[in-house]
Amino acid sequence: MPSFQPIEAPKCPRCGKSVYAAEERLAGGYVFHKNCFKCGMCNKSLDSTNCTEHERELYCKTCHGRKFGPKGYGFGTGAGTLSMDNGSQFLRENGDVPSVRNGARLEPRAIARAPEGEGCPRCGGYVYAAEQMLARGRSWHKECFKCGTCKKGLDSILCCEAPDKNIYCKGCYAKKFGPKGYGYGQGGGALQSDCYAHDDGAPQIRAAIDVDKIQARPGEGCPRCGGVVYAAEQKLSKGREWHKKCFNCKDCHKTLDSINASDGPDRDVYCRTCYGKKWGPHGYGFACGSGFLQTDGLTEDQISANRPFYNPDTTSIKARDGEGCPRCGGAVFAAEQQLSKGKVWHKKCYNCADCHRPLDSVLACDGPDGDIHCRACYGKLFGPKGFGYGHAPTLVSTSGESTIQFPDGRPLAGPKTSGGCPRCGFAVFAAEQMISKTRIWHKRCFYCSDCRKSLDSTNLNDGPDGDIYCRACYGRNFGPKGVGYGLGAGALTTF
Repeated sequence: MPSFQPIEAPKCPRCGKSVYAAEERLAGGYVFHKNCFKCGMCNKSLDSTNCTEHERELYCKTCHGRKFGPKGYGFGTGAGTLSMDNGSQFLRENGDVPSVRNGARLEPRAIARAPEGEGCPRCGGYVYAAEQMLARGRSWHKECFKCGTCKKGLDSILCCEAPDKNIYCKGCYAKKFGPKGYGYGQGGGALQSDCYAHDDGAPQIRAAIDVDKIQARPGEGCPRCGGVVYAAEQKLSKGREWHKKCFNCKDCHKTLDSINASDGPDRDVYCRTCYGKKWGPHGYGFACGSGFLQTDGLTEDQISANRPFYNPDTTSIKARDGEGCPRCGGAVFAAEQQLSKGKVWHKKCYNCADCHRPLDSVLACDGPDGDIHCRACYGKLFGPKGFGYGHAPTLVSTSGESTIQFPDGRPLAGPKTSGGCPRCGFAVFAAEQMISKTRIWHKRCFYCSDCRKSLDSTNLNDGPDGDIYCRACYGRNFGPKGVGYGLGAGALTTF
C-alpha cells in the first residue's frame, strides 16, 4: 500500500513556519502569516497597498524610504526639506534589523539558470509565466523587479528603463540620468547636484555636440550656426529650420519652443521679454505691469530712429462743401473715419475741441455748437451751473454766463391748431408728444412754467391755470402757506 505524503506548505520568511491558505498574505512573491505581515522596523500592520518587500523583509513605505531611499536636499517629507533620517531609531543594539525572527533561518531558493540572454536580466534564472514582470522587452522575476540602486519594489507605473539596460525608480533615475543644476531638484528652486551615493562619485562627462561641423549651403542651414539641420533635431520658426541647441533667445539665451518664441524683424528669435524690450512699445504702461515706465534696452535716439513719427496731413485732399471732416475740411476715407451725429471725422481730428483729448464712441459728446467734446468739457460749457453741478457738491461757474446760443427746439413754421401744444400752438406728432391732464405737449415744451426744468410723468404737477409745474414751483404758487409748509418742516413760507 503506497504511503501518503502531504504536500509541503510554503514557509513564512519572517518566522520560518508553514503558512496555510486561510492565513496567507502575499508580498514580493513570498507568503507570510497574517500576524507576521508587519513592518520590520516600526512593527506597523501592513496590507497590499502600503507594504514594500526588500530582500525577504517587509517594510512600510515610510520606513523603506528611510532605510533604502535617496538622501539629501528635497527628499524629505515635502520639497525643500533636508532628510537624513535612516531609521536608526528602529535598529537594535547590534546596529541592524535582522531578517530572521524566532531563531528560524531562511534557506535560499535554488533558481535554474537560463541560457545567456533568455533569463532574468538580474539573476539569470528562468522566468515562468506566473512570476514574470516585463520591462525593456525582457522578462524579470517579480522579486528581481526592483530599483537597481535603492532596491525599492517596482511595478509598471514606477519603473523607469535606463540607458544602462537596468531599471530604476523615478527618484533614482532622475538623480542618475536626469538633468543637473538649479531648478531640477524634487521641488522648484532646489539645487540638484549630488553625485549618486552608490556610484564612484566621478562626474559624468557629456560630450558637447558640435552642430556647425557640417556646414550647409548658403541660405539652407540653421540661421544661428549655418550647420545642416536634420529632421530629428529641427525646430521651425517663420519657415526656417533651426537646431534644437541653437533655438534660444539671441539676447538672454533662454531655451525656446513654439509657444514662447518671437520672431524679430532682424530674422532672429527672442523670448517674449527680450522681444518686448527691443521691439515692443516703450513708455508709460508698457512695462511688466500697467503703471510702470518701460525704457529698458534702447535710448531715445534709437527708438526715434527705429520707429520715426509720422504726422499725416489730413488737409492735403480737400472735400466738397459739407462732406469732409468738420474739423479740418479734408476728405475722410473709410479706413480712418469716425462717426458722430451723422458727420464723418478723421481719426486724428476726433478729439475734444477744448482739451484735445482723444475720443471714441463712448466718450464723445456732441455739443450744440456742432463740435465734439469730452464729458468734462461738455459739462463745463453746456451743463447746468450752480451749487451741486460740479464733479463734487461745489459751485461751478467757469466763465460766467455762456455766450453760446442754444437752439430753441420749437417748430418755426407750420400750421397752428386748436388741439396743438398749449405752449407753442403748433401741431404735435406721435413721435414727440407728452401727455398731461388730457392735453398734448411737445417734448421740448414739456417743462416747468416758472423754472424751465424739464419734466416727465414722475415729477409733473398740473396747475389750476392750465400750465404745468415742477413740485417746488407748484408748492410755491398754489400750495398752503405758513409755519411748517416750507421746503422743510418748521420753515415759514410767505411768498
